[in-house]
Amino acid sequence: MLGGYAHRIARINLSTGQVEYFAPDPKDLEMYVGGRGLGVKYVFENGPQVDPLGPENLLCIMNGPLSGTRAKMSGRLAVVTKSPLTGTVTDSHMGGWTAAKLKWAGFDGLLIKGASERPVYLLVKDGEVSIHDASDLWGKTTHETCRILRERHGKDADVMAIGPAGENLVRFANWINNDERAAGRGGTGAVAGSKKLKAIVVVGTHDKMPQPKDPELWKEADRLASATINDPKNVTAPKKGGLSLYGTNVLMNITNVMGALPTFNAQHTCIEGAEKISGEYIREHRLIKDNTCHACPVACKKMVEVHINGKTIRFESYEYESAWALGAHSGHTDTDWTGYAIYLCNAYGMDTIESGNAIAVLMEATEKGYYQGEDGIRFGDKEGEIRILEAIAYRKGVGDMLAEGPARFAKAIGHPEIALEVKGQSIPAYDPRGLKGMGIAYATSNRGACHLRAYTPASEILGVPYKTDPLAWEGKGKLTKLFQDLSAFTDSLDLCKFSQFAEGPEEYAKQLAAYWGRPVTPEEILRIGERIYNLERYYNNLAGWGEGSDYLPERFLKEPSDCAGSKGQVTELDRMLEEYYRERGWERGVVPPAKLQELGILSQAADD
Repeated sequence: MLGGYAHRIARINLSTGQVEYFAPDPKDLEMYVGGRGLGVKYVFENGPQVDPLGPENLLCIMNGPLSGTRAKMSGRLAVVTKSPLTGTVTDSHMGGWTAAKLKWAGFDGLLIKGASERPVYLLVKDGEVSIHDASDLWGKTTHETCRILRERHGKDADVMAIGPAGENLVRFANWINNDERAAGRGGTGAVAGSKKLKAIVVVGTHDKMPQPKDPELWKEADRLASATINDPKNVTAPKKGGLSLYGTNVLMNITNVMGALPTFNAQHTCIEGAEKISGEYIREHRLIKDNTCHACPVACKKMVEVHINGKTIRFESYEYESAWALGAHSGHTDTDWTGYAIYLCNAYGMDTIESGNAIAVLMEATEKGYYQGEDGIRFGDKEGEIRILEAIAYRKGVGDMLAEGPARFAKAIGHPEIALEVKGQSIPAYDPRGLKGMGIAYATSNRGACHLRAYTPASEILGVPYKTDPLAWEGKGKLTKLFQDLSAFTDSLDLCKFSQFAEGPEEYAKQLAAYWGRPVTPEEILRIGERIYNLERYYNNLAGWGEGSDYLPERFLKEPSDCAGSKGQVTELDRMLEEYYRERGWERGVVPPAKLQELGILSQAADD
């Protein structure tokens, strides 16, 4: 048996209350590893035509063979399902200790189907899953829910919960755990809400941590990984590197100077005063303490406090994407109001990126007269932003329209061009006119516009794994494929994405080999990542995303950047797509049968 696994998955039917257990197929583990990859395999087998908010949709809570182990940065958990926002397969990951405790509780994953008639939560403990009434928790915020359930089930319990947004089927509702880590994108919280699943409580202790099957190889693998993570030249270096000192928000000032920060709904590519919502400013003026996840020396999470109307609010964390979405993208850089908006999104349980885009689209629509309702707001209206966030979570007024997602809202008011989306999911905090790699990465992301499918700024800004010119389009198709394949693999281990700022295929292969107990090569892990990415694309093709599904908003293609660093630039998407499809072996975004057979996704007999 391959090491690193509990070799136990629970299959839970909320319609019937039945719970069954099975061991994952060893062949599936070798082909898809765990986490994202194995979750995608199960969602694929469930079928691409299901209604995302119907009882037949499958909600997978998955960890990988390195989750909850001694591997550095191994505190990640994947939530995999069909997205109600995009209609694609999606996966979203959270840090903290939920993944570790799920492994220690005796599970590699939970497969949840059906829908309960009343609110429920799951208790996962000692290799068993039980279903409990959650009627008293329905309507409560994520913070309240996590606190109550931890008090109920003890200090060894870890809780992940949805908030009012998930209950009200906001299409970009998310999961928040008790450490305020989010499985943020794609609307996985709405899928839980449609099933009346309020929370999952996991009880596990570290004495159940799996050990490597090859202890000697593990010593070598761990030394290699630790050396790269701790290297002072890397952004991950504990208490020295930018990621460790400032968190993800180390990028705010950098992208602003590069003319790669989309602001005022990407009508501009920089904003005056960006330093007030930057990681440097937050560390000096708002930081309370540095927090971290299971087995992570980097500690990029920052406990902060903000001050609003005489009240002090503490939360975690003032992330780059969140600060951009609810600050600069909405036309202001107020430190405290931006932080308060982040806090509320966490409490309501909804994606900060999609929420900020919804706010920005409404602001542009109001200013241009496309939306003339009394509840419209203009850029820079901080109090109005807070009011609209509540309206979205509870589906009140214009919030009911925005809860369907910015793309649907913009289409409903007759101006789809102002929604900055791909496949229905809105962009994160990188303008592809100033970071060209992000253009092809957004367009070809299987879960809709996303920076984490292929984090090309690692190359364009940090020089990892090699330096590229952020304003050059040449080579970005090839770079994007490499990052997509590597990320699909690391998301399946499941290791933190930020490990890629230091580690590469060699480090990952040695760690997996030590736990699996058999040789693994760098070439094999990239092949596994390619297989996972192609399976996702095949699912999307079958779900209706065919030719022409890889696109960018017209704003990035036709409206030149207006800020220093990228002034006059647009995104050369067509050229990058041609290069990308050539590297992938795809036909205009569609995976041909020959590629599926080559990767073992389909057999020749199945295709015939």
